[in-house]
Amino acid sequence: MNRDARGGNPRLTHPLVRDGRDEPLRRASWDEALDRAARGLRRGRGAFGMLACARATNETNYLAQKFARVVMGTNNVDSVDRRSHAASVAGLAAVFGSGGGTSSYGEVEHTDVVVMWGSNARVAHPVFFQRVLKGVHGGARLYAVDPRRASTAEWAEGWLGLNVGTDIALAHAIGREIIQAGLANEAFVERATSGFEEYRALVEPWTLSLAQKVTGVPAPAIRELAHAYARAERAQICWTLGVTDHHNGTAVVRALIDLALLTGHVGREGSGLQPLCGRNNVQGAVDMGAVPHRLPGFQDVLDPDARLRFESAWDTALPPHYGLNLAEMFEEMETGGVRAVHCLGENPAPSEARRLKALDFLVVQDMFRTSTAELADVVLPATAGWAESEGTTTNSERRVQRVRKAVEPPGEARDDIDILCDLARRLGHPWEYAGAEAVWNEVRSVSPDHYGMTYRRLEAEKGLQWPCPTTDTVEPPYLHGRLWADDPALRGRRAPFGLVRHVPPVDLTDERFPIRLTTGRRLDSSNSAGQQGGSPRRGEFVELCPEDAERYGVVVGEKVQITSRHGSVVVSVWIDTALRPGLAFTTLRLPDHNDTDQPTSAARCPIAGTAEYKATAIRIDKLPLVTYVG
Repeated sequence: MNRDARGGNPRLTHPLVRDGRDEPLRRASWDEALDRAARGLRRGRGAFGMLACARATNETNYLAQKFARVVMGTNNVDSVDRRSHAASVAGLAAVFGSGGGTSSYGEVEHTDVVVMWGSNARVAHPVFFQRVLKGVHGGARLYAVDPRRASTAEWAEGWLGLNVGTDIALAHAIGREIIQAGLANEAFVERATSGFEEYRALVEPWTLSLAQKVTGVPAPAIRELAHAYARAERAQICWTLGVTDHHNGTAVVRALIDLALLTGHVGREGSGLQPLCGRNNVQGAVDMGAVPHRLPGFQDVLDPDARLRFESAWDTALPPHYGLNLAEMFEEMETGGVRAVHCLGENPAPSEARRLKALDFLVVQDMFRTSTAELADVVLPATAGWAESEGTTTNSERRVQRVRKAVEPPGEARDDIDILCDLARRLGHPWEYAGAEAVWNEVRSVSPDHYGMTYRRLEAEKGLQWPCPTTDTVEPPYLHGRLWADDPALRGRRAPFGLVRHVPPVDLTDERFPIRLTTGRRLDSSNSAGQQGGSPRRGEFVELCPEDAERYGVVVGEKVQITSRHGSVVVSVWIDTALRPGLAFTTLRLPDHNDTDQPTSAARCPIAGTAEYKATAIRIDKLPLVTYVG
């Protein structure tokens, strides 16, 4: 771990400080570095932002958000994973009240239909996909909804290759077909949902023929998926960034949830909705309150009762309003609304260097000397949350698991918890925790969903899923079984249909920009430059279908220029038969070439703040041949 295996950044082994804006970083003692950090952050009160980390433990994320709210007096806390998971959290929370997937991994092995929507899980989530394959081998029918005929589709009974950005149109057509065929679960809809008549009217225009015209998916394929999903005894919809990375990502999530409400495929074992997170603790960072609108345990910042509980527990007054999300914090860096930032384990500089340079003060707490660290005023070397620290993480099925320290950190690197506590003490808050377990016990005391999860139980039972409100019982592996209760009082709040409309991508293709560029993950490149360094196995490519490669006269490995309405980059060509004419693909790593030349669209979901990385209009220019003489 002496170098970042993802990007070659060297391991930090001692604190660094900068004596002036134009001075280089130099080695410092911990006392000098922490004193400087405290002075800089004290000056930044009122204009502060905390960037938490979805690779760090739950305990670290809990203290990071507590540092922002208690020490700095702001709800401005978020992580780079807003760019991927926030739309799922927002959509699920709006319907069910909590932002976690409703199913467990094991259920996909015993279900009857699996719909992988906007997810090439075979590559992006290979461990989970092994469970999907167990289900397929056991008789489950797998359908892949993806603009690319990616490797996941090779195992599917049906592939629906929709046009990029037409997910809501396709979902509405499936919903209409289910209603028209008399396959809706009318009893469930009547007892447990609200807004069905409005939903029926909304989807009524989406005939199979109209959907075929808009989505590009043949009408018989839409009809087959609608009938297979609705007729199944148990069915699951799983999704990733293909659903959330749109300007209307939350609306797309709501359209998929509507299908589950329409058929009753939620709240029962084997039936559910499963967003798949990209990093080890994306779910945990949200659960711990490292988001601007939720306190730990997914309790709403605007709820006065919840706020009062935390104010009592933390002996402080909390801001009674939401903080800035990630995108808003970066925008405020340009206008002066955010002047000081504590960046914990993230590397946003490759795509946001210009804005970070506008700050008055930047603290970076990280394992590696990243490009963000190179811009910092103070750099604090931290341990690896997955090997050098004790703690817990939470995976996509809401399972909290213990993380154990396996090796000693190098040099003077310190545990994240110790660093945050030392900094809090310098800012007038005498935080003392005996270790990660003491922090976790505080989490349990303020989050009813985590109360029953002692370290001893987590170790004995190899992890527990939330909700876990007691120390001697285990809840069902799926959520929202209450929706099936006979007693209306036990059923509780009805699950509302999402009345969302199809809106095409913001960035339209035309004669100048005739190619639709979509993005995704490869096995060795999990996300954007904001989350990791260079790909260790292969360089970055723009992938074209053989027909487009021939049309542009380019071959594998040849450099071309990609130009959009937002910027341009030079990148090598790869040819992929999974693509069709007019559709290009790359990973999310292209933006790290230059933060002023990002080719991807800047449009964002107004609810979740997720960016529309999936739908950019581009053109491809062949570069002139360079001849060397002599």
